[in-house]
Formats: sequence, C-alpha cells, structure tokens
Amino acid sequence: MVVAGAVAGTIALGVGLGLWASGDDGGPAGSAQPRPSGGRTGKSPGSGGVSAKPSPTRSYALSKAPSTIPAVRSHTAARGPGWRPARGERVVVGDAGLADEGRLIAGELGLTYGGEQDDLRAGDVRLALDDDEGADPESYTMTVRGGRVTISGRSDAGVFYGTRTLKQEVHGGGTAPEGVVRDGPAKPVRGFMLDIARKHFTAGWIEDRVRELGDLKFNELGLHFSDDQGFRIESGTHPEVVSRQHLTKAEVKKIVDLAASRHITVVPEIDSPGHLGAVIAAHPGLQLRSTRGVAARGAVDISRPAAAEIVDDLLDEYAGLFPGGRWNLGGDEYRALTVSSPSATYPQLAAAARRAYGSGATVSDLATGWLNDRASTVRAHGPAMRAWNDGFYTGTSVQPAKDLQVAYWTGKEIGARQPVAYLSAGRKLINYNDEFLYYVLGQPNHFVYPTGRRIYERWTPRVVRGTQPVPARYDAQILGGSFAVWCDLSGSQTQDQVAAGIRMPLRATVQKLWDARTPALTWTQFQALAAKLG
Repeated sequence: MVVAGAVAGTIALGVGLGLWASGDDGGPAGSAQPRPSGGRTGKSPGSGGVSAKPSPTRSYALSKAPSTIPAVRSHTAARGPGWRPARGERVVVGDAGLADEGRLIAGELGLTYGGEQDDLRAGDVRLALDDDEGADPESYTMTVRGGRVTISGRSDAGVFYGTRTLKQEVHGGGTAPEGVVRDGPAKPVRGFMLDIARKHFTAGWIEDRVRELGDLKFNELGLHFSDDQGFRIESGTHPEVVSRQHLTKAEVKKIVDLAASRHITVVPEIDSPGHLGAVIAAHPGLQLRSTRGVAARGAVDISRPAAAEIVDDLLDEYAGLFPGGRWNLGGDEYRALTVSSPSATYPQLAAAARRAYGSGATVSDLATGWLNDRASTVRAHGPAMRAWNDGFYTGTSVQPAKDLQVAYWTGKEIGARQPVAYLSAGRKLINYNDEFLYYVLGQPNHFVYPTGRRIYERWTPRVVRGTQPVPARYDAQILGGSFAVWCDLSGSQTQDQVAAGIRMPLRATVQKLWDARTPALTWTQFQALAAKLG
C-alpha cells in the first residue's frame, strides 16, 4: 500500500499483548504495553530506552507515513513496531564517503558512530549508496524493518535528506514507522537568499539558519553582500570598499563549510552595474552622472574601464571563497535605463555603445555587454550563473550569454516581460516571485511581509509573477525557487525578529519546492506539525 504524504494507516484486525524489552513505559520489563506503530513514546534520544523489537505475540496496526516538513512523497505501509533510537545502538555506513552524514545523525540521535561495517546488529541505522543511475541524485529510500533502519540513495545528498526525515520523525523520542519511504524533490533549486549588504547579520545567526535550512532540505543559501548601503565581506584586493561591520573571510569559510556539510551551496552576489554604492563611496570618480552632472545613485559609469576592472577584481577574489559552483551576477535596476531617454541623459554611454557594438547600438546594448563581460570573468572559475530578470533587456542587438539563468523577481518595472518571454526563448528560470517570496524589512514600496499560509495555499514554482502559473509545458525549465530577505529599512527588525518572521514562510516554501502538489495537511495541521517538530 503506497501512502502519499501524511495519510492515516488502517487499524489492525486484532491487537494482542506485546512484550517490550524494558520497562520504559512505566511498568516492569516484560509487562504488556501495546503501542501503535508510529506513535510518540516520550523517550528522548540517548536516554537509555531500548528500541521496540518485533514480537510473535503482538499484532501491529498498519503504519502511518512519517510526519515531516517537507512531507515525504510516498510511504509503503507495513505492520511492525517501527524504530526509535536507544543508547548503545549504532549508525554504520556502507561507504566511507558517507562518514560525515553518519557522524552527524549519530550525534543528533545520541547513537554511536560505528563507521564502515558489513555486519548488522539489532537497532542499527545503516547508510548506503546505491547504483540506480536513473534516480534523482537527491532522492533516497528509507526502509524501517526488523528493528533496523536503512537509508540509501544515489548520492550522499540523497542519503543526507533521508537522515533529515529520520531525525524529524523521531524528534523528542518518537518512532520511525515501519515500512518504506521513497522520497525526492520536485525541484533541484530550493533556496533562501539573505541580504547582508544593507544589514549586518552575525556569523552565528547565519550558521543557525544553515542548520535550519539543512533540516528542512533546502540546498541553497544566497548571500547578497554588496549594495549601496554596505559591502560586508573582508577584501584583500579592495579593502577600501569594505564596511566597518562585516564578515571576515574566516567566518565566511566556516559558513561555507557548514553549508557544504548540509549539502547547501552558498551563492554569492556582487550586484552590478547598479547597487554599487559602497564601491562608489571609496571611488567617487566611477559614479554615473548625467549631462547636468546629476549622480545616479548606486550606478557606475560603464563607459569607464576602471569600473569593470574593480568589479572583476572582486569577482576573481571571491571565486575561491565560494567554491559551490553558482553565482548571481545581479544586473538589475541600472538607473541609466530607468530614464525616458538614456542616450540623451547619458551621452557618454551611448557613445561607448556605438564604439563597442556599431553605429546602431544603444545603452541597453552596452549594459548587456557589461553583464556578458562579468559572466566571462566568473565563467573562468566554473560556476553556473544567474542574473535578475530586469537585467535582460529587450530590443538589443547584443544578446545576453546563453548560459545565464533568469532569477525572476518582479514584473513591476516599465516594459517588464512576462516569465513566458524568457521560458519560450529556452531560458532556465529560478522563481523569486516578489508577490509571495520577498520579505522586505520595513515593508516599503507596497511590500507586505509574506505569510506561510499564503505560500502554502496559493503558490507553486510555476507561479513566477503575480498569482497566475505559467503553462505546465515550461515546468522543467523552472529549476526551483528562493525565499528572499531584503533589508531596505534595516533597522525595522532585529535579526532575531527576522528569524521568527521567516520561520513559517520558509517551511511553506520548501514544502512546495519539494512537492508542488496540493499538500495533504491543512494549513492548521501544517502549523501544528511545525510547532511539534520545533
């Protein structure tokens, strides 16, 4: 019997008396204490309880699917006592490459890490790699049978996600239900983006979010660390641009390493050619100015080679600090292209465009060329790249690099294109829909703090702009999505208030990225489960 999500099992036809190996239920050892499979025992991990073992004198109710966030995709129910952690039991691995995952879950459940072992004992949790080349690398199978747990996957990431399911299910001393879970994500990008440029967040706070994200099966953490208000990571090539409050490279490396241990890729962003106010503060000669001498806030003059040089210096410098293989180039809200006549207002840009791309070239061509040049700098280091959707301009003779993914966040700007315009051109897209997924401090510009309920009940990865989904035929091109915290009015909330405010939106977002179908639980039930899991 396959049960999707959290679906109740049937009641056993007969319930006999069960003999338990210890008196953990309040009676002496050997006393009759019937207990439904999948129920909570109140025994904390590592507290000395002994796992329930099958007994020929006991008939068990058919198991229920694990209660987790995100919900498992399928569960084959079975009759049996399930499994719960007990002191002295082991986590063993079938491959040395799973040692990190094994040590982590052993420590979390109060078990002993037994290393690579072929012999299995009662109560063991075994982690293994399988050779199913057709499986999603992030998928896993968790089998609870005969008093043991086996978690297998094609990659260590899949096995890790299986351990998260086990950890959540036995949280607070519960029981992992008998049966087989087959699970995996609908989308390969499940992200959380944090604006640390406008507001300084401590390294410890970010590390706490990494642990939270890992347990929820997110796999991406975006760090927007350069903007008009600040530049927040230590620099060796241009220390003059760094804000007083910032993260050291050692702190960032620790965050990156912790994220990697949770199979989370850290995606850096140095936004350009707009949002460079912190760089301009140290290099005022790079600021874009109109024919009347009016400065364009945060925008560098891309006709000046020195502007490209400093940005490329920074991109090259941080490539080694962020080895995860993904990068956000930004490209949004370049103020030169928000005026009615860019060529008349900024004739130096128009002249540079004609010199570079011919007599018919425009300022939009020059900005597209800038983005492509920055992509070439980053591409030399190997990462896959994305840019904000309003950095892709229409009507240009210069086309954005074909390997640039679209980070679609808004349709509010003048002349904004619908998501289908990018998808029909073959672009891959990541959903940052500002209608649902933008948590903007202080709620400026008509932004409202998003609620978990609205995401849970009304959003899916295909709802890219506004509230309407794109056609299903484009689903495969939508790589996933990201919930984002922007700190426009940075003093509006403390970092602890931010953590509390995004708690349920994060859980709702990952539920829909893991499985875009209508959830089995109501919002009220989902909230209760989140409170139970902590």
